[in-house]
Amino acid sequence: MFFPSIPPYKPLPFPIVSIAKSTIPHALPITMAIMKQCLNLIFTLSVLFFSLLLCSAESPAPAPPGPPDIIKILKKANQYTIFIRLLKSTQVTDRLVGELRDPDDGKTIFAPTDEAFSNMKSGSLNSLNDEQSVQLVLYHVVPIYIPLNQFQTVSNPMMTQAGDSGDGEFPLNVTTAGNTVTLMTGMTKTRIAGTIYSDGQLAIYRVDQVLEPMQIFAAKSSGPAPAPGKSRKGAEKSKACSLALHNLALFAVSVIAFALSL
Repeated sequence: MFFPSIPPYKPLPFPIVSIAKSTIPHALPITMAIMKQCLNLIFTLSVLFFSLLLCSAESPAPAPPGPPDIIKILKKANQYTIFIRLLKSTQVTDRLVGELRDPDDGKTIFAPTDEAFSNMKSGSLNSLNDEQSVQLVLYHVVPIYIPLNQFQTVSNPMMTQAGDSGDGEFPLNVTTAGNTVTLMTGMTKTRIAGTIYSDGQLAIYRVDQVLEPMQIFAAKSSGPAPAPGKSRKGAEKSKACSLALHNLALFAVSVIAFALSL
């Protein structure tokens, strides 16, 4: 039987034992450290990501912007001190701010300047009672938003917040000619002198005359009517005097007739 010859043993050109004992044990801790750092980074990023998701889910939606500050707008425009005082004293400002919280509710305000109030008849403003003061301020407010270029579409008389113009209460008429808008109350007539503020919901226009409603100022200009009691008393006194004169005349005629008969 033939057996192949086995070549003599030759050592390998690299030390197997030295690699296993020196190279691998040194590389393993480094690899483990890198893997640990990667895991820590992944964990940190995961926590941050889920925290951001949680915050975005729990945070409330931004609140809608509040209604425009009418007083602040007028103060910034200057020369509206008296109108601001009336808005505050009558609490019309609070009412308008509450209504303007509804984005579908618009307003148009005609703001008289301080000079416009100074041109009023002396003492007429101070003679108003509380109800008339409120009516005067509300007469300068229209319950819809009207852009400056849309006044030609308004029907006369224009409704104000002082009353129902359809029933003849506080009517305000408007005419337009080109870019000129004229307001007429029956007592005063003035033009819109400029735009103070306009945002699509609220428009504030400058006027150089106070809009004086006839329901308030026409009665004041005509003077107070005589009291009914005084009129009745005067009529009775006049009737008594006429009767006395009539009796006196009859007595005189009787005396003359008696004298002639002698």
